[in-house]
Amino acid sequence: MLQPQTSPVPEQTVRVARAAFPKGNLYITMRDEIGTLYNDRDFETLFPTHGQPAFSPWRLVLICVMQFMEELSDRQAAEAVRSRIDWKYVLALELTDPGFDFSVLCEFRARLIAGGSEQQLLDTLLKQFKERGWLKARGKQRTDSTHVLASIRTLNRLESVGETLRAALNTLATVAADWLCSWIPQEWFDRYGHAVDEYRLPKGIAARKEYAQTIGCDGMHLLIAIYDDETTPQWLRQIPVVEILRQTWVHQYYMENGQVCWREKADLPPAGNRFDSPYDPDARYGNKRSTTWTGYKVHITETCDVDEVHLITNVETTHAHLSDVEQTEPIHEALSAKALLPTEHIVDAGYVDGELLISSKVEHGVDLIGPVRPNTSWQAKISGGYDNSQFIVNWDAHTVTCPQGQTSTTWTPSDDKWGNAGINVKFSRPVCRVCNSRSLCTGSKTDPRFIRLRPQAEHQAIQSIRQQQQTAEWKQRYNRRAGVEGTISQGIRSFGLRRARYIGLAKARLQHIMTAVAINLVRVVAWLRGIPHAKTRTSRFAALAPT
Repeated sequence: MLQPQTSPVPEQTVRVARAAFPKGNLYITMRDEIGTLYNDRDFETLFPTHGQPAFSPWRLVLICVMQFMEELSDRQAAEAVRSRIDWKYVLALELTDPGFDFSVLCEFRARLIAGGSEQQLLDTLLKQFKERGWLKARGKQRTDSTHVLASIRTLNRLESVGETLRAALNTLATVAADWLCSWIPQEWFDRYGHAVDEYRLPKGIAARKEYAQTIGCDGMHLLIAIYDDETTPQWLRQIPVVEILRQTWVHQYYMENGQVCWREKADLPPAGNRFDSPYDPDARYGNKRSTTWTGYKVHITETCDVDEVHLITNVETTHAHLSDVEQTEPIHEALSAKALLPTEHIVDAGYVDGELLISSKVEHGVDLIGPVRPNTSWQAKISGGYDNSQFIVNWDAHTVTCPQGQTSTTWTPSDDKWGNAGINVKFSRPVCRVCNSRSLCTGSKTDPRFIRLRPQAEHQAIQSIRQQQQTAEWKQRYNRRAGVEGTISQGIRSFGLRRARYIGLAKARLQHIMTAVAINLVRVVAWLRGIPHAKTRTSRFAALAPT
C-alpha cells in the first residue's frame, strides 16, 4: 500500500552532509539544484490500496538511477542507502534510517514493467528540464545505436538445442517430478544432467551430427509425451520453456519418413526468428559491419545544440537483428509525443532512405540529415559509366532519356519483393544493341538497358542528397553527429550500457531508460558546475596533417 510522503531533508542529515562535503558532490548538488525529481503520486497505480506500507517510490526510482550511476548491484545499492551520507541527503533520510532489503529494488522494477511505467521515468525528468529551460524543442538532435550483449552464455547450435532440452527437463523436474520420473529413460540423466558445453561435445562433423540427431530424438520424445499422451496433465503445455522447446525443434529439425533430422544451415529460418538460448528467448543474433553478438540493440537520441547541455531525449531498445532504418519513424513519433521534435535530426546512413527523407519533413517538420548510401551499381564504379544519375527523367511524360539521347519505351510502376513502390523502365532493344556506348551502360550482350526508379519525390531527394553530401557545407553540418559516439562511449565506460544486467527485452529496455536518466543527471550537474563539453580527441600524429 502506498502512503505518499513529503521529502524535506532532515536537519541532522543536512548538517553532517555539509560538514563531510563542504564543496558538495554529485548527489548533494543534484538534490539542491534539481530537487526530488519524482513524486509518489506518479506511481500510485503500481501499488495496491491495502496492505503493508510500501517504501517511497520516488526514493526507489532515485536509488535505481544512482545504482546505474555507479554500476552497483541491488545488494550494494541497498548497502549504500544504509551507509552513505550523500545518498541519505539526496533521499531525505535520517542518518539512523536502517534502509530496506535489497529485494525491494527487484520488486519495484517488476512493478514498473508490469505497469508500463518505464518511459515515465525519462519523460518526467525531461518535462522538468523543459520547465527549467535546459531543454528546448525544435533544436538539433542526433541518434546512433550500439549493440547490447544479453546476460546469457553465447551458445552454438548444438549447445543451444542441448541446453534447451536441459532447461525444459529442469523445469519439469521442478513442477512435475513424479510425472517425469515415471517414464524418463535412464541414459537421459547422464546426457542432460550437466551443462552442455563445447568441450564436452563430440569431435568431428559426423560425430556431432549424430549427437544432434540423438538430442533431436530425445526432445521429440519429450514433446510427444507432453502433447500426445492423454494421461499427461494439460497444464504442462502452458509452461513457457516447453513452448520454447517446441519452437526450437521446429527451427532446428524436420521430420522425414518418421525420422527426426538435423537441418542444414541453409535450411534454417532467419536469425531474427530463432531462439539462441532458452534462458533469454528475447535475445537475438545481430551483426553490424564486422561485429556480431547475441542480445539487443539500443538507439540513443540526444540534443546537440551549441552552448547548451546535451541531454538524452529518447531511448529505443530493440531486438538485435532489426535494422536502424526501421527505428527512424518510431523515434520521431516518440519525440513528437513528448513535444521534443528537433528541426534537424542528424543520423548516419543506417537511418536514412528516400521515403524517410520525405516523410520526416512532411509529417514531423524534421530535416533528416544523413548520408544516403552510394550507388553500388557497376556503372557508378567505372570511369564514365552510365549509372542512374546520368539519365534524365521526365516524370510528367513518363519517359527517361539516356546519356546518348535515346528515350525509353516502357514505364511500368510496380512493387518489389519487399513491397517497396518503384518504376521499371526499359529502352528499345534494337537501339541499345547498336549503341557505341553499350559497354558503359549494360553488361548484357543482347538485352536493352533496364532501370529501376523510386517514386519521384524519393528519387529526387536521394539524388539531391548525393550531390549535397560532397560539398564542404554539408560535411560541416553533418560533423555534429560524431558527438553522439562520445555519449555511447560514456554510457559504455561509466554506466554499463553495452551489457544487459537482466533477462528479457522488457528489463533491458528499463535498464537503458534508467541509464539515460543517470547520464542526464550527471550532465546537468556538470553543466551547473560550469564544466564544458569535452572536445573531440585527436591523436598527435593525426594533428600533424595539413588543414
